[in-house]
Amino acid sequence: MKITDVKPYVVKMRKNAKGGVYWFLVRVTTDSNITGWGEIYWNAYPPAVYKNMVSHIAEKYLIGESPFDVEKLLRRIFTGHSFSRADLSTMGIASGLEMACWDIIGKETGKPIYELLGGVMNERIRTYTYLMEENDKFWCEDFWQMEDACVQRAVEYAEMGFTAIKFDPYSPYVGSLSVSQPPLEMMSRSERTVRRIREAVGDKCDIIIGTHAQFTPAGAVRVAKSLEKYDPLWLEEPTPPENLSVMKRVSRRTSIPIASGERLATKYEMAPMIASGCVDIVQLDLGGVGGILEAKKIAAKADAFHMQVTPHFWAGPVMFAAEIQLDVCTPNFLIQECIEKMDRYGLDTLLEKPFVWEDGYIIPSKEPGLGITINQEQVDKHSVEAYEEKNALL
Repeated sequence: MKITDVKPYVVKMRKNAKGGVYWFLVRVTTDSNITGWGEIYWNAYPPAVYKNMVSHIAEKYLIGESPFDVEKLLRRIFTGHSFSRADLSTMGIASGLEMACWDIIGKETGKPIYELLGGVMNERIRTYTYLMEENDKFWCEDFWQMEDACVQRAVEYAEMGFTAIKFDPYSPYVGSLSVSQPPLEMMSRSERTVRRIREAVGDKCDIIIGTHAQFTPAGAVRVAKSLEKYDPLWLEEPTPPENLSVMKRVSRRTSIPIASGERLATKYEMAPMIASGCVDIVQLDLGGVGGILEAKKIAAKADAFHMQVTPHFWAGPVMFAAEIQLDVCTPNFLIQECIEKMDRYGLDTLLEKPFVWEDGYIIPSKEPGLGITINQEQVDKHSVEAYEEKNALL
């Protein structure tokens, strides 16, 4: 079996960045007419540039090759194209292509990917959702500053069955050009909102705090100290992820578990973070880390240090399906990020059958490959050739 064609797509499904304004998909086809789908997260380039990049890398490293050779695929791209550095744009493309190869492997063997990577460890996948404004009227950063609305939405999600919710109370942050100390007003508002959510949901629901690496270490410690009494499940990326010693200073001064890793790629960047002890929870983004097999290796490294892993998700249904495959076969899996129940905002439109979500858990598909069937007509219908607004990767 050889790969004969690679087709990239830029898909727009909705507004206000619920899972990103745009999804970057790729379809890989073999000489036996089996197709596999992948999704790329780290792309900041216009659609024409993105498509040329995917086509160039695919032509050089994938066309004419066996889809089963996923190890060789990533290593060739990493060494030959990325010069043995974890360039996010290149690793995003490599991740999507590798993901599509696994989809083909599963379809050819008649097995879900998780059965080919160790088998079932988790029969149900615990999920959490970001706090989302129900009617898609507000930009997420604006919504997370609305105390009453956030509390109400947290209660509604808990009543749906979610056992964890997440939001970024220290908003706004998009567009910031440097780390900073949080203003007192932001500190007060954020703590007040977290306190009210904890009082409203009690011990039925974990609270996860996102920050997107916006603080100085001193600022991150101030934030953590103010929130410790509300027992968050984790504080996410409180400082930029590349400086491990700085993040370790924060980790050592708070009882809140620290999570990081979504903006790192390959085991070569993840391994030092894990070994340093600066984090308690390892975040993986399958659309950028290097693909499914690379993520499995990183999870195993984290397991050796008695750390749990949680996939980062802010994309489309293909990447989510890949992350579910990883979750099922990973012993140290903690929880999966969702966008509500994965049945709104276009997340079900591209699928012939929706994901199955029950009482806070995803029930994994037993279908081969990624476990999903993509509706090609819907992909074509929602594909775009140019951005209609800024692609903020949010």
